[in-house]
Formats: sequence, C-alpha cells, structure tokens
Amino acid sequence: MSNPEKFYITTPIYYVNARPHIGHAYTTIVCDAVARRKRTLGIDTFFLTGTDEHGQKIERSATAAGKTFQQFTDEVSAEFRGLWDRMGITYDGFIRTTDEHHQRGVQEIFKCIKENGFIYKGTYTGQYCVYDELYVNEGGPGTPCPDCGRPTETLSEDNYFFKLSAFADRLLKFYEENPGFIRPEARRNEVISFVKTGLRDLSISRTSLKWGIPVPDDPEHLLYVWFDAVCNYATAVGFGSSDPAEKSRFQHYWPADVHVIGKEIVRFHAVYWPAFLMAAGLPTPLSIQVHGWLLFEEDKISKSRGNIVRAETIIDALGIDALRYFLLREVVFGQDGSFSFDALVTRYNADLANGLGNVASRTLAMVSRYFGGEIPAPSANAAHAAATEAVIVAAGEVIRSYGPLFDQYQFSRALELVWTLISGVNKYLVETAPWSLADDPNPATRETLATILYTAAEALRVATALLYPIIPDSAARIWLQLGLGDIRQFPLAGLQWGQLPAGTRLGQLEGVFPRADKFMTENMKQAEEKNAATAATAAPNAAPVNPAAAESVAAAAPASPVTGEAKTSDPSQAPPAGTAAVPATEGTARITIDDFTKIELRVGLVKSAEKVKNADKLLRLEVDIGTEVRQIVAGIAEAYAPETLVGRKVVIVANLAPRKLRGIESNGMIVAASIGEKGLPVLAGFLEDVPIGARLK
Repeated sequence: MSNPEKFYITTPIYYVNARPHIGHAYTTIVCDAVARRKRTLGIDTFFLTGTDEHGQKIERSATAAGKTFQQFTDEVSAEFRGLWDRMGITYDGFIRTTDEHHQRGVQEIFKCIKENGFIYKGTYTGQYCVYDELYVNEGGPGTPCPDCGRPTETLSEDNYFFKLSAFADRLLKFYEENPGFIRPEARRNEVISFVKTGLRDLSISRTSLKWGIPVPDDPEHLLYVWFDAVCNYATAVGFGSSDPAEKSRFQHYWPADVHVIGKEIVRFHAVYWPAFLMAAGLPTPLSIQVHGWLLFEEDKISKSRGNIVRAETIIDALGIDALRYFLLREVVFGQDGSFSFDALVTRYNADLANGLGNVASRTLAMVSRYFGGEIPAPSANAAHAAATEAVIVAAGEVIRSYGPLFDQYQFSRALELVWTLISGVNKYLVETAPWSLADDPNPATRETLATILYTAAEALRVATALLYPIIPDSAARIWLQLGLGDIRQFPLAGLQWGQLPAGTRLGQLEGVFPRADKFMTENMKQAEEKNAATAATAAPNAAPVNPAAAESVAAAAPASPVTGEAKTSDPSQAPPAGTAAVPATEGTARITIDDFTKIELRVGLVKSAEKVKNADKLLRLEVDIGTEVRQIVAGIAEAYAPETLVGRKVVIVANLAPRKLRGIESNGMIVAASIGEKGLPVLAGFLEDVPIGARLK
C-alpha cells in the first residue's frame, strides 16, 4: 500500500553514451511539474533522477572519445546534472549507477532473487543490439534492432538467467487487479499482449563486458545493464544499506508511486522490473506513466539518429519556462508530439507573451497607475456585474477541474482550461475598458474601476498559483509583483476565489514574457547547427553532420529585447503582437513551405464592429482569436455593414507587426479576396464549424 503521507516519483535514469537533449528534458520536466504540485499540496515528495553508466555502449563511446570509462561517465553525468540544475529541476536525489551504494543494492537484489530460486546458470546464443543494450531473440546475424534499426551482433556466452517464464500468470493477474498500473491504456494493452504470447527466461549477466557490476561471488560475470539500471529506483532510497536511517527511508518511500518513462522502455519497466521485485519479495511500484516520442521533422529525436535539439538553445533564447510550457501544452502526454522552433515561438507569443504576460502587465500597470500600487477593494454595487460574475464563475471552474486533469497527466487539457480563464480576463478588460474610467472622479465610477481591476488581479492570482508547477520561474515573478511573497509557501490545496487582500501593495513591476521577434526561430536553428558542427569536430562518437550545413553556419545573433512603451487606446497595454492590413500584391514570386509556415493564420470571431470616423473604407473590429481579443482595422467598410459582421468567423493573419491607421492601432489583418473592377473585398469563411483560434495550415 502507498504511504498516504509521501509521494515518490522517478524519471528513467539517462544513458550517458552522449549528452542530453530535449527528449530527456521532456521526461524530467513532467516529473518536476508533478513533484512541484505535490509539494504545494503539502505532500512529502521525493523526486529521483540520475544516470545509467554501465554497458558495452559506454565502453565503445568512451574508447572512441579516448577516455577511461570512469572519466567518460563522470563528464557526461555531470552534463546531465548541470543541465537539470540550470533548468531549476527540483530533484531530491540524483543517482549514478557507478555509485557504491547502488552497486551494493543491486547485488543484494540479485542475492534475494537467487536465494528464492529464480536465477540459474546457462548459455545464451542470439542477437544483441549494442546501441540499445537489447537482446533480440528472433532472427539471425545482422537482424535489425526493433528499436533503432541498426544491425544486431551475434552473442554466445555463459550467462546467469532469470526465470521470467515463471511470472507470466502472476504478472497478468497483477495487471488485472491493478488496472491503473500502466497508463495510458494503449500501453497497458500492449504489455498484456506481450506477456500473453509467453515469456522466455532472461539473460541477466555478461562475460564479454569490462564495465559493469560484478555478480556476487562470481566476478567473471557482470550484471546485464538493464537489471542494474531498474534497480536504481530501490537503491536510491536506501535498499541494500545497513545504515538504519537508510533502511527507514526505504520503508518510508518504497514502493515508488510512479515511474515516468518513454514508450520504448515499457517492457523493461512493466514486465521485467515488477517480475524482478516479485522474485525478490519486494513490493512493486504503484504506477508507470508512459509518454510518447518527441518528433523533429517527423522523426524521433534521439542521440542514435543524430537529430537532437538541445534544451540550452531554447533556454538561451526564450528561457526555461517557454520550453516547459510548450512541451506540456503542445504534447498530449502518452502520445507522440511534434517539436519545431516555429511552433515553439508561435505558442510562446500567442499564449505567454500575448496571453498571460499581457494580462499581468496591463492589470498590474493599471493598479499601479490608478490606485497607487495597492490592490483596490471590489464592490458588490459596481457596474458590469454580469461580466465580473462570469470571470468569477470561470475561475471557480478552473480551480475545480484543473487538479484532476493534472493528476491524470492530462497537462495539455489542464493548461487549455487555465487559458480559457486568461483569455476571458483579456476579453473582460477589453469590454469593460477600465482605462476609460480612470479620469472620472464619480464615486460610483471609482467603485467600478476598483472592482474591474480587483477581479482581473484575483483571476491572475488564481491562474498563477495553478501554473506554478508548469512555469515556476515566471509564476514566482508574477506572484512577487502581486505583492504575495514566495509562491512556494502558498498552500495550493486551499486555493479559492477572493483570497487576494485589498490593500496589498504590489512589488516592483517588470515584463515577464517579452515578445519573441521574427528572427528568433532562425537564431535557434543556427545555434543548433553550429553546436552540431562543433560537436562533430570535438567528439569522435558524435552523430555525423551535413558538412555543407556546418560550414555555412554563422554565429546566432542575440535575441532583440522588447523595450520601451507603446501608446495605445489602452495605456496599460503591453507592446502588441498583431498588425494592420497590408495590401496584397499580384505576380509575386513563388515561396517555399518554410516561408508559408512563418505566416500564422487563425480563425477569429468578430465580437464588435464600427466605422472609423472620417474614413469611408475602414472598420474597427474586435476579434476573438481564442487566446485574446484583438483590435483590427480593416478596409472592408464599402462591402460590409458593421452590424452584419458581428458573430461572423473570419481568418486573420495573427503574427504581423502592429500598425496604426487613422490613429487606431491594428493588431492583425483580415484575409479577403478582391473582386470586380473596384476590387471589393470578400471575406474568407468556412462551410464547417471551425473552433475559434484554430490555426490554418
């Protein structure tokens, strides 16, 4: 049974044959987000990560690099730990399989299994993939590895074998009695199907290795790297130690509540590992959460394929929270997810810069300007009562629904829910226009202004509290600006509406999410190409790089900071992200798909429309694009009466720079065809029902 006072979560331990990439970062970020949330709920949490450092692949990588095995593993393990520290990963334990206490614990587990009669000595002959440290029982010499596709090597040697075949029925019964043990359901079904086909005994030692943990009382044999590796989850919390404190720690934290892993290692964790534990007489972990692959240009990101993307490139350009948010929002946990620099920048600008960042900057700027930097008190008698109540109801729904989604690893849906609140607040501010009330000394108007800004600030507080595990650095900065101190001390379990005290003095205001400029994507691509070229030169075991691309790489230009103030009809508005209409040109040259993907086309819903004073062709529109409501000035007044546009779905170009027309700032362009001699516009539309904010591709 799980100890209700604790929560123990692990990443897989990462193989140190090469340096970390964002595939490793994704798993680690997931675990860090879950661990942070558990801690804010007051739960005693232990979060483990580490490195897997034995096996033939390490031997070959170290030899290729001209280093000793220990020197090589020390250096690469330090890179993993250094990256996690730079990313602010809040691990409680970092285990290395070369740690002495781990080796003792692994040997103790082997002894327990052997004493219980589930290990015997025999001979193994078959195929083996060095790169994945995987036995491939079917096929002959050169048979491709089912994981990486490389040709396998024929291996024949005396081994110790684990009686895996004795555990098929017991494992099937265990899966049936614990339906939540493997998630998602597709992975559970896959494992059950594999076990039902029959289990063969597993070779768990090697005599051809030089780098590994010796079998107890038979040092000619080294333990199979996967037997060694999975034992880390138990040894990291004290198994195998004679120290009473370590024994007590193991009793407290074991079994693990959840192992978070990639789908390519499900068999090792959902079949072999529980069978090892059953054979040793130890409790099995409670849950295995399996995520898909990150795909880059439609191929799995992996060291062996040579198409890695470094987390450092993204951190240098946009900060760690941009990467955390993108991976947890864009990738549906359990499914494969696509990564591209274009998608990263688009999501960052739309959700963080124009969404959360915009709500924070405009709300807090108005509180500072109109109420001397103190949170005003709301009034039950203020105007816009229905709009205010809608925000309160939305916040309550988010508080109720966010936790269950998050705890089921449905991060994308949970974040989508929070962004309905954020976009709702943006819309609320547009509709109530608090800046237009600021100069009216009437007490009733001041009450309305105070209520609007309190409501926006309290909604911002609710969203920030929920988002802390996902974007901890940015959430902490917003929390400080709200005047609320250290967000880590906030008891999330007690979150409810109305906890922001009136009179709270704001902290120092600052922009949290400066908008990424149009060069950001190319800068990151160039930084990756330059790093790949450098790595290919410096490391003999690195993946090959296209020489032509490597030679043409220039140093990435630094990101342009967003500075200064923009004058708008809303004086608190952060530098806007859209732009005005630009006339189309005919006979232009063909563009590439890369050019086209730079254009962000979104579905918008016209919320209001009015003629621009002294301009026969211009209409001023308020268009909801899902994450925010945009003001757009469009030259369509000769073709459309304003009242006919309200409620209509249109297509807008959402990532153009802002532009002023007749003194009105336009943040987007309406897409339309041009017909007849006069070139009258005809708006692009849809026959089917398309959701607001959907992107056109």
